[in-house]
Amino acid sequence: MKVLIVHAHPEPQSFTASMQCHAVETLQAHGHEVMVSDLYAMNWNPVASATDFGVRKNSDYLVYALEQRENVAAGAIAPDIRTELDKLLVCDLIIFSFPLFWCSVPAIMKGWLDRVLVSGKVYGGQRFYDRGGMRGKRALLAYTCGGRDFMFDAHGVHGEMDLMLRHMLRGTLGYAGFDVLPSFVAYHVPYITPGEREAMLGRYGDYLTKLDQLKPLSFPSLDDFDAEMAPRVRDPQVTEQN
Repeated sequence: MKVLIVHAHPEPQSFTASMQCHAVETLQAHGHEVMVSDLYAMNWNPVASATDFGVRKNSDYLVYALEQRENVAAGAIAPDIRTELDKLLVCDLIIFSFPLFWCSVPAIMKGWLDRVLVSGKVYGGQRFYDRGGMRGKRALLAYTCGGRDFMFDAHGVHGEMDLMLRHMLRGTLGYAGFDVLPSFVAYHVPYITPGEREAMLGRYGDYLTKLDQLKPLSFPSLDDFDAEMAPRVRDPQVTEQN
Protein backbone atom coordinates (compact mmCIF):
# COMPACT_ATOMS: atom_id res chain seq x y z
CA MET A 1 0.00 0.00 0.00
CA LYS A 2 1.21 3.50 -0.84
CA VAL A 3 0.52 6.03 1.91
CA LEU A 4 0.74 9.81 1.76
CA ILE A 5 0.96 11.69 5.06
CA VAL A 6 0.18 15.40 4.80
CA HIS A 7 1.56 16.88 8.02
CA ALA A 8 1.10 20.40 9.35
CA HIS A 9 2.57 21.55 12.65
CA PRO A 10 4.83 24.60 13.13
CA GLU A 11 6.94 22.86 15.84
CA PRO A 12 9.11 19.91 14.69
CA GLN A 13 9.40 18.65 18.29
CA SER A 14 5.65 18.60 18.90
CA PHE A 15 3.70 15.50 19.89
CA THR A 16 1.84 15.81 16.59
CA ALA A 17 5.22 15.47 14.85
CA SER A 18 5.97 12.43 17.03
CA MET A 19 2.70 10.90 15.85
CA GLN A 20 3.66 11.53 12.24
CA CYS A 21 7.07 9.91 12.72
CA HIS A 22 5.51 6.96 14.54
CA ALA A 23 3.08 6.50 11.67
CA VAL A 24 5.95 6.38 9.17
CA GLU A 25 7.83 3.81 11.27
CA THR A 26 4.76 1.65 11.87
CA LEU A 27 3.56 1.65 8.28
CA GLN A 28 7.03 0.98 6.84
CA ALA A 29 7.53 -1.84 9.32
CA HIS A 30 4.41 -3.46 7.87
CA GLY A 31 5.70 -3.22 4.32
CA HIS A 32 3.95 -0.07 3.16
CA GLU A 33 5.52 2.69 1.07
CA VAL A 34 5.20 6.05 2.80
CA MET A 35 5.48 9.56 1.37
CA VAL A 36 5.42 12.61 3.67
CA SER A 37 4.50 16.17 2.78
CA ASP A 38 5.60 18.23 5.80
CA LEU A 39 3.98 21.50 4.87
CA TYR A 40 5.84 23.80 7.26
CA ALA A 41 9.20 22.20 6.42
CA MET A 42 8.36 22.60 2.71
CA ASN A 43 7.38 26.24 3.24
CA TRP A 44 4.22 25.33 1.36
CA ASN A 45 2.40 28.24 -0.23
CA PRO A 46 -1.24 28.01 0.94
CA VAL A 47 -2.57 30.87 -1.18
CA ALA A 48 -4.67 29.92 -4.20
CA SER A 49 -4.11 32.57 -6.87
CA ALA A 50 -3.73 33.25 -10.58
CA THR A 51 0.01 32.57 -10.29
CA ASP A 52 -0.86 28.86 -10.02
CA PHE A 53 -1.59 28.81 -13.75
CA GLY A 54 0.80 28.88 -16.68
CA VAL A 55 -2.01 29.48 -19.14
CA ARG A 56 -5.36 31.18 -18.73
CA LYS A 57 -8.66 30.21 -20.29
CA ASN A 58 -9.96 33.63 -19.27
CA SER A 59 -7.30 36.22 -18.54
CA ASP A 60 -9.86 38.87 -17.61
CA TYR A 61 -11.65 37.07 -14.77
CA LEU A 62 -10.33 34.32 -12.50
CA VAL A 63 -12.55 31.31 -11.89
CA TYR A 64 -10.05 29.23 -9.93
CA ALA A 65 -11.66 25.80 -10.37
CA LEU A 66 -12.07 26.23 -14.14
CA GLU A 67 -8.46 27.35 -14.52
CA GLN A 68 -7.35 24.34 -12.46
CA ARG A 69 -9.09 22.05 -14.92
CA GLU A 70 -7.62 23.84 -17.94
CA ASN A 71 -4.08 23.91 -16.57
CA VAL A 72 -3.96 20.31 -15.40
CA ALA A 73 -5.08 19.20 -18.85
CA ALA A 74 -2.50 21.48 -20.51
CA GLY A 75 0.33 20.47 -18.16
CA ALA A 76 0.64 24.09 -17.06
CA ILE A 77 -0.30 23.90 -13.37
CA ALA A 78 2.25 25.28 -10.87
CA PRO A 79 5.11 22.82 -10.20
CA ASP A 80 4.49 22.62 -6.45
CA ILE A 81 0.85 21.68 -7.08
CA ARG A 82 1.85 19.13 -9.74
CA THR A 83 4.28 17.44 -7.32
CA GLU A 84 1.64 17.09 -4.61
CA LEU A 85 -1.05 16.05 -7.07
CA ASP A 86 1.20 13.26 -8.37
CA LYS A 87 1.62 11.97 -4.79
CA LEU A 88 -2.13 12.12 -4.26
CA LEU A 89 -2.94 10.24 -7.46
CA VAL A 90 -0.61 7.30 -6.70
CA CYS A 91 -1.43 6.87 -3.01
CA ASP A 92 -3.93 4.31 -1.71
CA LEU A 93 -4.31 6.01 1.68
CA ILE A 94 -3.86 9.63 2.72
CA ILE A 95 -3.39 10.64 6.36
CA PHE A 96 -3.83 14.23 7.48
CA SER A 97 -1.67 14.88 10.56
CA PHE A 98 -2.31 18.14 12.40
CA PRO A 99 -3.20 19.93 15.64
CA LEU A 100 -6.79 21.11 15.92
CA PHE A 101 -6.81 24.88 15.27
CA TRP A 102 -10.14 26.62 15.96
CA CYS A 103 -12.10 23.42 15.35
CA SER A 104 -10.43 22.91 11.99
CA VAL A 105 -7.14 22.21 10.24
CA PRO A 106 -4.26 24.73 10.22
CA ALA A 107 -4.46 27.33 7.45
CA ILE A 108 -1.43 25.87 5.66
CA MET A 109 -3.23 22.53 5.35
CA LYS A 110 -6.41 24.20 4.14
CA GLY A 111 -4.27 25.82 1.47
CA TRP A 112 -2.94 22.40 0.44
CA LEU A 113 -6.52 21.20 0.01
CA ASP A 114 -7.52 24.31 -1.94
CA ARG A 115 -4.63 24.05 -4.37
CA VAL A 116 -4.08 20.28 -4.72
CA LEU A 117 -7.62 18.89 -4.83
CA VAL A 118 -7.95 20.13 -8.38
CA SER A 119 -11.11 20.34 -10.39
CA GLY A 120 -11.16 17.88 -13.28
CA LYS A 121 -9.10 15.26 -11.45
CA VAL A 122 -10.48 15.11 -7.93
CA TYR A 123 -14.03 16.30 -8.62
CA GLY A 124 -16.06 18.10 -11.25
CA GLY A 125 -19.60 18.19 -12.62
CA GLN A 126 -21.40 15.27 -10.98
CA ARG A 127 -18.17 13.50 -10.02
CA PHE A 128 -18.44 13.66 -6.24
CA TYR A 129 -19.19 11.38 -3.28
CA ASP A 130 -19.24 7.80 -4.59
CA ARG A 131 -18.51 9.07 -8.11
CA GLY A 132 -15.67 11.36 -7.03
CA GLY A 133 -12.23 11.22 -8.54
CA MET A 134 -10.73 9.76 -5.35
CA ARG A 135 -13.06 6.75 -5.14
CA GLY A 136 -11.16 3.61 -4.27
CA LYS A 137 -8.74 5.54 -2.05
CA ARG A 138 -8.96 5.84 1.73
CA ALA A 139 -8.40 8.87 3.95
CA LEU A 140 -8.20 9.55 7.67
CA LEU A 141 -7.51 12.36 10.10
CA ALA A 142 -4.95 11.91 12.88
CA TYR A 143 -4.88 14.99 15.08
CA THR A 144 -4.20 16.38 18.51
CA CYS A 145 -6.15 18.75 20.76
CA GLY A 146 -5.99 20.20 24.24
CA GLY A 147 -9.45 19.22 25.45
CA ARG A 148 -10.46 15.98 27.17
CA ASP A 149 -12.36 13.29 25.28
CA PHE A 150 -15.58 13.75 27.27
CA MET A 151 -15.74 17.37 26.13
CA PHE A 152 -16.35 16.21 22.56
CA ASP A 153 -19.22 13.72 22.77
CA ALA A 154 -22.93 14.16 22.16
CA HIS A 155 -23.43 15.59 25.67
CA GLY A 156 -20.07 17.34 25.95
CA VAL A 157 -19.55 21.07 26.14
CA HIS A 158 -18.26 21.22 22.55
CA GLY A 159 -20.46 18.57 20.97
CA GLU A 160 -19.34 15.67 18.80
CA MET A 161 -15.96 16.01 17.15
CA ASP A 162 -17.08 14.50 13.83
CA LEU A 163 -19.80 17.14 13.57
CA MET A 164 -17.24 19.83 14.31
CA LEU A 165 -15.07 18.52 11.47
CA ARG A 166 -17.92 17.73 9.09
CA HIS A 167 -16.54 20.23 6.59
CA MET A 168 -13.37 18.14 6.36
CA LEU A 169 -14.76 14.62 6.72
CA ARG A 170 -17.77 15.00 4.45
CA GLY A 171 -17.49 18.35 2.70
CA THR A 172 -13.94 17.71 1.49
CA LEU A 173 -12.82 14.07 1.72
CA GLY A 174 -16.19 12.38 1.34
CA TYR A 175 -17.13 14.80 -1.44
CA ALA A 176 -13.93 13.92 -3.32
CA GLY A 177 -14.85 10.23 -3.22
CA PHE A 178 -12.51 8.96 -0.50
CA ASP A 179 -13.55 6.15 1.82
CA VAL A 180 -13.11 8.14 5.03
CA LEU A 181 -12.02 6.06 8.00
CA PRO A 182 -12.77 6.97 11.63
CA SER A 183 -10.30 9.54 12.93
CA PHE A 184 -7.58 8.99 15.50
CA VAL A 185 -7.73 11.79 18.06
CA ALA A 186 -5.07 12.43 20.70
CA TYR A 187 -6.85 14.31 23.49
CA HIS A 188 -5.51 16.61 26.22
CA VAL A 189 -1.98 16.40 24.79
CA PRO A 190 -0.39 19.49 26.42
CA TYR A 191 -1.35 18.28 29.90
CA ILE A 192 -0.58 14.55 29.99
CA THR A 193 2.59 12.88 31.26
CA PRO A 194 5.42 11.53 29.06
CA GLY A 195 4.27 8.02 29.96
CA GLU A 196 0.74 8.80 28.85
CA ARG A 197 2.08 10.18 25.59
CA GLU A 198 4.02 6.99 24.95
CA ALA A 199 0.88 4.96 25.61
CA MET A 200 -1.00 7.18 23.17
CA LEU A 201 1.62 6.58 20.49
CA GLY A 202 1.22 2.86 21.11
CA ARG A 203 -2.54 3.11 20.59
CA TYR A 204 -1.96 5.05 17.38
CA GLY A 205 0.39 2.36 16.12
CA ASP A 206 -2.20 -0.33 16.89
CA TYR A 207 -4.84 1.72 15.10
CA LEU A 208 -2.67 1.95 11.97
CA THR A 209 -2.15 -1.81 11.87
CA LYS A 210 -5.91 -2.47 11.95
CA LEU A 211 -7.16 -0.08 9.27
CA ASP A 212 -8.77 -2.93 7.32
CA GLN A 213 -11.02 -3.59 10.31
CA LEU A 214 -12.39 -0.04 10.37
CA LYS A 215 -15.74 0.76 8.77
CA PRO A 216 -15.69 3.93 6.63
CA LEU A 217 -18.03 6.77 7.48
CA SER A 218 -21.34 6.80 5.62
CA PHE A 219 -21.99 9.40 2.91
CA PRO A 220 -24.63 9.73 0.19
CA SER A 221 -24.69 7.60 -2.94
CA LEU A 222 -25.57 9.58 -6.04
CA ASP A 223 -27.69 6.61 -7.12
CA ASP A 224 -30.24 7.94 -4.61
CA PHE A 225 -30.54 11.28 -6.43
CA ASP A 226 -31.80 12.29 -9.85
CA ALA A 227 -29.92 14.25 -12.53
CA GLU A 228 -30.67 17.52 -10.71
CA MET A 229 -29.53 16.02 -7.38
CA ALA A 230 -33.05 15.93 -5.93
CA PRO A 231 -33.72 12.85 -3.74
CA ARG A 232 -35.37 10.05 -5.69
CA VAL A 233 -37.37 9.13 -2.58
CA ARG A 234 -38.58 12.11 -0.60
CA ASP A 235 -39.30 12.11 3.12
CA PRO A 236 -43.13 11.86 3.39
CA GLN A 237 -43.19 14.20 6.38
CA VAL A 238 -41.28 16.87 4.45
CA THR A 239 -43.60 16.46 1.46
CA GLU A 240 -46.68 16.86 3.65
CA GLN A 241 -45.29 20.01 5.30
CA ASN A 242 -44.65 21.57 1.89
